[in-house]
Amino acid sequence: MLTQILNWSGTRLLSVLHDAGRLWQVASSALVRTVMVPLRGGRLRLSATSAQVIAAGNNSLALVALISLLIGMILALQSAYQLRQLGVISLVANLVAVSMVRELAPLITAILVAGRVGSAITAELGTMKISQEIDALTVMGIDPVSLVVVPRMLSLVVAVPALTVFSGLLGILGGCGVGVFVLGLGARGYLTDSLASLVQQDVWGSVIKALVFGLIIGVVSCQQGLDTEGGADEVGRSTTRAVVRSIVLIIAADLFVTALLYLRGQT
Repeated sequence: MLTQILNWSGTRLLSVLHDAGRLWQVASSALVRTVMVPLRGGRLRLSATSAQVIAAGNNSLALVALISLLIGMILALQSAYQLRQLGVISLVANLVAVSMVRELAPLITAILVAGRVGSAITAELGTMKISQEIDALTVMGIDPVSLVVVPRMLSLVVAVPALTVFSGLLGILGGCGVGVFVLGLGARGYLTDSLASLVQQDVWGSVIKALVFGLIIGVVSCQQGLDTEGGADEVGRSTTRAVVRSIVLIIAADLFVTALLYLRGQT
């Protein structure tokens, strides 16, 4: 029994280390090409990157808007229940604004983009891999990382922060709707309190988180797609792994960035 547990633990550890190594390899290769190509006089594939940004936005915008609006409304209702007992119902605006901008907007957006866009990227690259299109590019002397990975990674680094800003605004508006029509607060006063409660660090912290989350989704999705082996069933498994691992790494990175911002604010 002990031998089986040790064998299973060792196998899982080796698998985790292998995946971590592959993630680092794909991330470093993409980042090096992003930096070195312009320095060597080359051009990044900005047209392909722009097309990927538009596709990511179109695929995620409506879902992010709906979920953010609903989350803002839920936050306002839940916080009003407690704040009314303390006689400070007007602080609902402050709580919703700070919660959405600091934490929920980047986190919700990243999770939705991972499920909506990241899965599509993994499926696309996985299909290219099993149909040997990636190998064909290599044989023709075309770098697959520069052609398919860099535009998708850059597109998510741009799209996730933009969607995060949109998510924060929709969350505040959702809370405002509850504040005006349910709690009896004035719309102008609610929005004024919401903006007054936010400081520059809240906004920049949210954008920094979104940049990190976008990078994570792009790297994990591309790595899982490029590592797909076998048939069509493996594409499905790679897609599932990409979404799950992206979400786990997003939450871990969220804790890390939040801790850094907190410690920076204490100094």
